Amino acid sequence: MKSWYLLYCKRGDQPRAKLHLENQNVVCYYPEVDIEKVVRGKRKMVTEPLFPSYVFIQFDADTGPSFTTIRSTRGVVDFIRFGALPSIVPDALIAELKKIEAQTEGVMSGLPQIGDTVQVTGGQFSGFDAIYKEADGEKRSILLVTLVNQQVKVKVGNQDIAWQKN
Repeated sequence: MKSWYLLYCKRGDQPRAKLHLENQNVVCYYPEVDIEKVVRGKRKMVTEPLFPSYVFIQFDADTGPSFTTIRSTRGVVDFIRFGALPSIVPDALIAELKKIEAQTEGVMSGLPQIGDTVQVTGGQFSGFDAIYKEADGEKRSILLVTLVNQQVKVKVGNQDIAWQKN
């Protein structure tokens, strides 16, 4: 009977491992998500794994391929295990992950949109409401903060910004 297992892969090798595992007739589930990120100062859509370095696989251990064959597959490091044998992942968990993935189809934005009202949660402007202006690299943003009835541009770390996502 087919069961789901979780594999740990070499960093960035999930696509390679998935390709080689599928060539061995192993069912692979490798959830990915589209994320809007700032790359080299520009907003860009990037597809990233939901669980970096992990691939869910489904196969029948009695009929093959063997655990050793799968562990020897290019890009695979080892099974996730508790004790001597690889742990079986419940079918209900995989079904729930697929359901959630289908519901959240689309873009997850890592930053507010230009013109969004944000609140500064840390640093010297903590507690201030501001207007999001633009990204300043990957870790900072430029905000418009009202000081003495005038809007002033300030640079704030992204970890110090809170906003209501639409």
